[in-house]
Amino acid sequence: AFPRRLVHLCQVAGVTQYLHMSALNADAAKGPSRYLKSRGEGEDLVHHACGGVTVTSFRPSIIFGPGDNFFGVFDRLLDWMPVFPVVCPQTRFAPVCVDDVVEAFYQVLERGADFNGQRLNFCGPQIYTFKELVQFVARVTGRRRLVLGLPDSLSRLQALVMERLPGKLFTRDNYRSMQIDSVCARNDFAALGITPKALEDVMTPLLARQR
Repeated sequence: AFPRRLVHLCQVAGVTQYLHMSALNADAAKGPSRYLKSRGEGEDLVHHACGGVTVTSFRPSIIFGPGDNFFGVFDRLLDWMPVFPVVCPQTRFAPVCVDDVVEAFYQVLERGADFNGQRLNFCGPQIYTFKELVQFVARVTGRRRLVLGLPDSLSRLQALVMERLPGKLFTRDNYRSMQIDSVCARNDFAALGITPKALEDVMTPLLARQR
């Protein structure tokens, strides 16, 4: 597996610290989707194969910032969709700024021994439903759109259809990932002395600038 090979290369090269980028809710045994299970398997591999290497995993909720793929997709779709159907509309997220994740990497590099073997969860200061995030993009970009939350049966159907289209904007595995909220029971920014930035403060000017 690729994560195990990375740790092996670190050991061969004499690298003593390895920071592993994962995802919130990663769990090899209980993850609801292949994506979250594979992320959990990657974590387990690097933490169990790390002899002589300090390993810390980073598990953020969805990441936002300049050029991000999450809000960028909504921005493009809202351009031509007067009615926007939202799958899994009540699934909750705590979006985290890319700058804060970078700062977390820096802090752990500086204080590696303090976080050896830990799996750190990172979330932004505010929780939103998926529907609220789409509404935020529409509002900030000045688009009057009807944003409709789909029931679970239609969310599954949309995943089945869209995964067969070019680009696979939404798949059944995405749907399964969204059966659990992407929020932190424990937000480890506090342990690093980082105050996470608000979504509105960062993305409002970025999205407005793109119009």
